[in-house]
Amino acid sequence: MTQAIYPGSFDPVTKGHLDIIIRSSKIMDRLIVAVLDNPRKVATFDIEQRVEMLKMVTKPYPNVEVDFYKGLLIDYAEQKKIDILIKGLRAISDFEFEFQMALVNQKLNPSIETLFMMTNSKYSYLSSSIVKEIAALGGDIRSLVPPEVFDMVVSEYS
Repeated sequence: MTQAIYPGSFDPVTKGHLDIIIRSSKIMDRLIVAVLDNPRKVATFDIEQRVEMLKMVTKPYPNVEVDFYKGLLIDYAEQKKIDILIKGLRAISDFEFEFQMALVNQKLNPSIETLFMMTNSKYSYLSSSIVKEIAALGGDIRSLVPPEVFDMVVSEYS
């Protein structure tokens, strides 16, 4: 059984995130979408809201679970007995950071592999930060976030 974790802050979930989730769910028997609860980072949406958003958008995918974790991703992966991490890449800058993280994770636990998945080109510019900025300035984010979370994101900024 192939299992993987797709970690992230998902603050909020975007269509780019959902693209990676859908594509990963097609090649994995089980995919855990794991929301990082990072106390050093100020999130717009609390952990419960982010988990709720992800549960709404992943409902059609029976092999996708949503969870959250604190601490090191590698510890979470060990706890879940999963040895594949999925990382979505948009640009070279993402690769540089994620490559460094993959090497650190490999050092901490050589049995855990990181698989990089390129985002669909139509989402290569998209990030949660961009969504939040556009929403805060009253812009239309319909094409940027899944419809299930649109109202939740917009209401945060109205």
